[in-house]
Amino acid sequence: MSRTGKFVDKILVIDDDVELCSLVAEYLAPEGFDVEWVYDGTRGLKRSLEGEHCLVILDVMLPGLNGLDVLRRIRAQSQLPVLLLTARGQDVDRIVGLEIGADDYLPKPFNPRELVARIRAILRRSAPIEKPEGDAMPEVLRVGDVELDPATRTVLQDGVPVDLTSVEFNLLQALLQDAGRVVTREHLVDIVLGRKFSPFDRSIDMHVSKVRKKLGDSDNGADHIKTVRGVGYIFAHPRSAARSEAK
Repeated sequence: MSRTGKFVDKILVIDDDVELCSLVAEYLAPEGFDVEWVYDGTRGLKRSLEGEHCLVILDVMLPGLNGLDVLRRIRAQSQLPVLLLTARGQDVDRIVGLEIGADDYLPKPFNPRELVARIRAILRRSAPIEKPEGDAMPEVLRVGDVELDPATRTVLQDGVPVDLTSVEFNLLQALLQDAGRVVTREHLVDIVLGRKFSPFDRSIDMHVSKVRKKLGDSDNGADHIKTVRGVGYIFAHPRSAARSEAK
């Protein structure tokens, strides 16, 4: 709890830049975040898996265990949200980070307001749904062999659980809700990543690629998610099959 008695979100920063860590703490404290920082990947990995933080800000360039290796090991054990910090112009790091399971990335140097906006967007989409008193929970989406339950944030394919990050879950949910219809990249960036669309930002495409792999697309030629070139993506089932059914 904060000094005012209000609960705060605790964020872990893993970065060997001491000055940057101090600045991030200064940026985030007025926004209601309690910031802890560590300067090496090995200790950062240990702290990230101890269940005390709502989000990790992770630099790619770290001494010893680098940021991408830390991310791989986090994802092997946890779905803790991770915002990856990359050097400006290092597209390979961003692509690999998203493939491994980063929720988002931010190139250095960054605007403090952009950092806060990215953090809040990640936390919003990873937060569990709370049932309003007297209201029904969101209904389960069943389309073909895929079943998505927004209440428990679980996905089954032919009855087998599919392990998705919070971004991947929200992306799949958006596509299932409009199964059989094209969903534009602009719309997906807005509702899934919580920011304005930029034609040079390929983050949403990387997340789509990850969901496709986890659903086994292209293994037998029967893709669930198809690309509509220059427009967006479509969950390739008739819309009539995408009716929500109460579980």
